[in-house]
Formats: sequence, structure tokens, C-alpha cells
Amino acid sequence: MKMKKTLWTKDFSLITVTTVLSAIAGEALVLPVSLLVFDETQSTLLSSIIMICSFLPDLLFGVLVSPAIDRGSKKHWVIALDIASAAMMVAMGLLMLKISFSYWIYVIFTFVFSTASAFYQVSFGAWFPNLIPVGFEQKGYAVSSTIYPVITLSMAPLSAFLYTKVPISWMFLVAAALLVLSIVLESMIGNSCKSQGGIQSLKEYIKELKSGFAYFKKEKGMRNISGYMGITNGISVGESLMQQAYFQTSAVLNATMFGFLTTAEMIGRVIGGVMQYFIKVPAKKRFAFTKTVYICYDSFEAFLLYLPYPVMLGIRFILGSLGVQSATIRQAAVQSYIPPEMRGRINAILSGICSLGMIIVQVAAGMLGEVMPYRTAALLLGGVNFLAVVALIIIPAKVNRPVYEAERASGEV
Repeated sequence: MKMKKTLWTKDFSLITVTTVLSAIAGEALVLPVSLLVFDETQSTLLSSIIMICSFLPDLLFGVLVSPAIDRGSKKHWVIALDIASAAMMVAMGLLMLKISFSYWIYVIFTFVFSTASAFYQVSFGAWFPNLIPVGFEQKGYAVSSTIYPVITLSMAPLSAFLYTKVPISWMFLVAAALLVLSIVLESMIGNSCKSQGGIQSLKEYIKELKSGFAYFKKEKGMRNISGYMGITNGISVGESLMQQAYFQTSAVLNATMFGFLTTAEMIGRVIGGVMQYFIKVPAKKRFAFTKTVYICYDSFEAFLLYLPYPVMLGIRFILGSLGVQSATIRQAAVQSYIPPEMRGRINAILSGICSLGMIIVQVAAGMLGEVMPYRTAALLLGGVNFLAVVALIIIPAKVNRPVYEAERASGEV
């Protein structure tokens, strides 16, 4: 196979544009829905239930569908799931035009929409690495990791402002239109990762499913990393919920200021992503770098709400830069480490473990927010996060290091 000399092939350019459109559609809804639910319920527990519904499908369904995705056409899966997501957004938008706020409608929508998203993430995660030319993995994931910060940087304050001015129903309809445009562009991408013939029987399906678990069972490093990511991602979302509630109930802070706090982090992520695009971290230094970032991130995030607002902005900027750099390195290394023919299954298992951790932490975070001050709850969550990085990343360094140092084979398609 002749190696490409540029990252920006037609296929990679198209997948980047479609990712941008999907990110805008998602960001246009995530913060407004979160603000709406808390404003209407004034409950961190009910807000956390909405978040749990967004994680639960990853745990329940992602692994079950992964064998079919591995054996089928990833492109066809991605397009079909985008069509389903756009249809659900249109339905929700039209429904919200006719009725006022209903908490349980949002719960049901979040669960159903997140089920389609869980399938989509498995499909996209198995497809995307094959759209990156060999040798450009860090650059490719640097671009991917930078897209969401750039969009959030642009959309977070805007969506927080629009939340007060524009009916949520119209936000759903605009997001659906963006997804339709994304679908058109996805159809123009070459069908890499073509179907391996599909699964013909239940016995074959079970065999494929078991092979994924068998691979994961022998990979201690992958288990440690996924366990830590489940805990730290869950705590990060839990801390964000405490921060949002703290800002919304403070006499001197407000939702717009919370939006700018997110903006500061996103600026840092953009800069960190640009650094990862131009500065390649040698394989032998990846583990030490990411380990250091985890320690810094977990420590600073725990004390964030005890700091003056300008200092909060600076800390979130630094954490954003460090976080996207470690995430880029981890994604490129893990996807290079996993056999291409098993990416769907292994990514689904990793996602399921992460979702389980996030669900457990979200329940705990929601309950803590009901019985103690938001700042105290965030500090307690941060302490747990620090213990997790010591137990799952630092102590078992010997089995974790090979995953972070993995590089993709030159002949891989």
C-alpha cells in the first residue's frame, strides 16, 4: 500500500466538515436543554437523571450492536443513524411547538436519541481511523479533538444567550437541518472499511461478540485505561453539573458567566489541538505526558469553585489545553493498538465501561448536590478522581505503557 503524503485527502476533508456540522447541531442543544431542565426543576438530581439517560444506551446497547457494525459497512451505518437522529430532532421540535415543558418527554427523548448516538459512535469510531492516512494519526486526531472545542467556543455563549431569546423548538429544527447537510456530504465519502459479509446466524453473532470480550479480557492496560476514563469522565460531568448549579444559584454569578467559563476551556483546547497538530509527541514519551496531565487536571478541577472568577477562567484555559493534548495522544494510541477488524467491538466495550462509570458517578453527584453545598460536592468528587488516577494509571504503569506507545502498521487499511 502506497502511503499518502498529506492528511487532507478528499475523504478526510469531507469527514472533517461533516463532523463540524454535527458538532454545531449538538452544541446548539446540549447547553440550552441542560439549562432548561435545571430552571424548570431546580434539582441537581433530576438534571443528573437526564445525563444518565444519555449515558445508559452506551452501556446497554453499544456492545450488542458492535459485531454487526464490525462486519458491515461503517459508512452505511453512520448515514442511517444520522438520518434517524435528524428525524427525531424534527419530531421533538414539532412537539415542543405544541406543548410546554415536560420533564418526562425530555427523559424519553434523551434516552431514545442517545441510543441512536451510541450506535453512531461505535460506527464512526470504527470508520474514522481508516479515513486517516497512515502516519498521520496524531495529526488526524488533533483535528478531530480540536473541532468540538472550536464549536463550543463559538456556540457556548451564543447558545446560552439564545436560550433566553429563542424557543427550544426552533433549536431542535435548526439542528436537524444541519444533520441533513451532514448526511449529504457523508454520502460522498469513499466506502472504506467495506462490509466483511455480514453476520448470517445467531451462532456467528455470539462467536463474534465473545471474541471481543476475549480480547479485552487479556488486555489489562486497556481495562485500566477504560476504567479510569469512566471514572474521570463521570466525575468531570458531575463537577460540571455542580459548577452549573453553583453559577445559576449564586447572587453574583449567572448562566452567561458559566458559558464564558466553558469558552475559556475551549480556547485552551483549540491551542492544545493546534500544538498536537504541529508537534508530534514521540511514542516513548506519551505515557509520561498523559500521566502528568491527568494528575494536574484532576487536582485543579477539584478546587475550581473556591477560586475567584478570573482565576477560574485561567485555570479552565490551562486545563483545556492540557486535556485535549492528552486525549489526542490517547485516542491515536488506543486506535492504533486495537486490531482494525475488532475496533467496533472493543470501542463499544470501552464506551460501555466509561458509561457505567459515568452513570454511577452521576447518581452520586446528583445526590451530593441535594445534601451539601455545590462547592463541597465538587471538591469531594475531585478527591475521588485523584485516587482513581493513582490506582488505575500510575501504579499499573507497566501494563498501561504499551497501549500509549502503540503505532499503526504501515500496511493497515
